[in-house]
Amino acid sequence: MAGDLSLWTPLLLPLVFTWIVPVLAHEHHGADLTEEELHAPVDAILWMHIALQAIVWGFIFPVGMVLGLARSKWHVPVQSLAFALTFGGLILGHAHGGRQFPSSVHSHIGSWILIPIFAQLGLGIYLKLHIHERTIRPYAVRAHGILGRVWPILGWVQGLFGVITLRGFCGEVGAGQCAAHYIMGSGFIAYGVIMALLLVVGDNWVRRSGRSPEWWDSWVIMLWGIVNTFTEHHGGEWSVKDMQHTILGILWWAGGALGIFLSRNNQRNVVPGVIIILTGWAMSDHAQALMLSTKVHSMFGYSLMLAGFARIIEVCFIPPTSSPLSETPPLDDNDSEHTLTHPAPKDVGIATKINAARAFRHLPPFLLVASGLLFMSATDEELNAVHESGMDHVTYVLSMYSIAFLFYLLTVFLLHLYSTSGRNALSAQQPSVIFSAEGIELSGPTGSSKWYAPLPRGERRSAAAHVLGEDEDD
Repeated sequence: MAGDLSLWTPLLLPLVFTWIVPVLAHEHHGADLTEEELHAPVDAILWMHIALQAIVWGFIFPVGMVLGLARSKWHVPVQSLAFALTFGGLILGHAHGGRQFPSSVHSHIGSWILIPIFAQLGLGIYLKLHIHERTIRPYAVRAHGILGRVWPILGWVQGLFGVITLRGFCGEVGAGQCAAHYIMGSGFIAYGVIMALLLVVGDNWVRRSGRSPEWWDSWVIMLWGIVNTFTEHHGGEWSVKDMQHTILGILWWAGGALGIFLSRNNQRNVVPGVIIILTGWAMSDHAQALMLSTKVHSMFGYSLMLAGFARIIEVCFIPPTSSPLSETPPLDDNDSEHTLTHPAPKDVGIATKINAARAFRHLPPFLLVASGLLFMSATDEELNAVHESGMDHVTYVLSMYSIAFLFYLLTVFLLHLYSTSGRNALSAQQPSVIFSAEGIELSGPTGSSKWYAPLPRGERRSAAAHVLGEDEDD
């Protein structure tokens, strides 16, 4: 394989550069655009650019990243396809006619994004050569892994700026509000995704860390509160919104500090859930200029409150479960009746309760994702555009919830893909840590693929008789 790559790489790179040079040489439009160019219809080429990059960065690249984490043989083919398609999308983005756009953050990132793209592509090719095994390669592996995990964030940020550029939002007047809504909304979404990740494949890391999930939540809430306290008022008279946003920051760092203290010795607590409820209540009663805006903010607040209540129920009343990848007792950590470290039950009734717990535990992260999307879609410019289109708040809110369902579907699909692909495809029972980078661990079964793992001699004689119908592959 290394020989094939070394043969084809010198031939492929010049071809790639012939595609990219026109992109780098493309001059971004400035303030010399006419009104006709600014308001012309969006042509088919630009729509193709949008659709292609949305598919590549929203689906194919994340799938390839997950396959890489699982050490799947499909990682290289999927990522190669994604790189080829994204190069095509870059060309389409600079070759369109119709509506023209002034220079923007999206256009500048679109050029600078070539640096991490070529860095990741070069690292991937280098690693496939399997050279410098004991000198350079270990550092290249780490760099390739870190850069790959930044990919979803890079795609999310560039996608947001693309939507902003297409709609003409977030100019000089609305930039501050856009930043507040998009950063906080993205934070809620990230909170939900990380919570789902810990529930599905990361609970072994939580146990090994010696900290309860609420300890991590409380630190994030406290640090974010400190930042929010000193960034919401920009001098002059204090408006009602300034006071509300500032007191929310104080609420977060004060409650976060309490949550950190209560989480000592691996104890679970309800403080993060209470903070989420209070934040939701404040947002649900956040008066706005438009009735549509008031209704959307209210639904955002109600969704956040429901997420907080669901989190409290999960902490207080839902029995802890082990990872779906394993049905054996977890690591023997310093646990208590309030921690996640309980052995997997053998009783059918308890197993039923654990299955119900696993189903319920998807509710808080999903509601956080929905809340984040609602908040990101609640800027004045966005809601003014919705109001002018004649859409009511019911249609708009349900549209955001539909997007939230699809987003969470993608999230749990990627987690499921990680759990069932590559070296996690083995139906082994004993869990172990299969990936670790800078303190982040994902748990999975030990051993290699079931197709190639030889049966030890001692087990060949003592293996239980196979019952027809159990664990059949075909």
